[in-house]
Amino acid sequence: GGFLGALGYELGVAGESLDLPPEPWGWPNLLGGLYTDFLVFDHQQGTLHLVVRGGSDRVESVLASLRQPGPAQPIAVGALQRHTPAATHMERIEVARKDIAAGEYYQVNLAHRFSAPMQGDPLDLYLRLRSANPAPYAGFLRGSCGACLSSSPELLLEFDGTSARTRPIKGTAPRYADPVADLAARDALWNSPKDRAELAMIVDLERNDLGRIAQAGTVRVQQFPELESYARVHHLVATVSATPRPGVDAVDLLQALFPGGSITGAPKLASMEAIARLEQEGRGLFTGSLGFVDFRGHAHFNILIRTVLWRPLGVGQGEISFRVGGGITWASDP
Repeated sequence: GGFLGALGYELGVAGESLDLPPEPWGWPNLLGGLYTDFLVFDHQQGTLHLVVRGGSDRVESVLASLRQPGPAQPIAVGALQRHTPAATHMERIEVARKDIAAGEYYQVNLAHRFSAPMQGDPLDLYLRLRSANPAPYAGFLRGSCGACLSSSPELLLEFDGTSARTRPIKGTAPRYADPVADLAARDALWNSPKDRAELAMIVDLERNDLGRIAQAGTVRVQQFPELESYARVHHLVATVSATPRPGVDAVDLLQALFPGGSITGAPKLASMEAIARLEQEGRGLFTGSLGFVDFRGHAHFNILIRTVLWRPLGVGQGEISFRVGGGITWASDP
């Protein structure tokens, strides 16, 4: 057991004072809690384990609280509303390019928001999302204010009590049903100077973030870059690992890395200030992190990209919201 939940982007950088705008829905920057009871599915072995803290009476109580889920309810999503017109987003990119040319920062990750009305249960929508876009760091979290439905492929932190690693993504290309076109997209991404340069900048940032809490000489970058293919996209990825200094725990590591450099830009503080100026609204859970710190001190957190948020608006009624974006460099074409 341990803490399981989500951290909002506006928690900011530990120890730094940043003037970040509020998130539109007014959600808290921390969702989740302490959990001791789990159903653990092993999909490879086809087994299910019930993990309960307590004696046999506690087990019976938990079993009694479980119920068979009903059939999936129909889901209806209304028309998408784009909150930032395309022309405005392109203007923001041009401002960022001018800032980069002036030496204010090297790159910045700009995003914008969509929303839509929805009927149905967000869990059913998550199961549909997971089927359509499976990802290694997907997750679902429901709280009193709403739900977080994440199909994230990106790892912010994995800590096994001895070593820590982070896996920033920079560089994306679409998948194609035609094998020839798919291979061409993969090769173009692999050989893209712009995408490799973006990834290199973020790897340097993550090396610095981990280096502040690592034992000297233990920060390592594995094969650079790595190319990974998912259901819908190809990605360029890098793995940065380190051995923390004695006394450094999972929360210290999370503070050192949060928020992930791949979704801020570099340098981190300057790019976050630019994001606040240009996006003009808070991100909330988007580009924050979903994960856990267990009672052993181990941790696993994703970066909340490819993530839909849902809030209730009445019986069977709700609203979804999600953001899309990407890294901007001087070489970017608006």
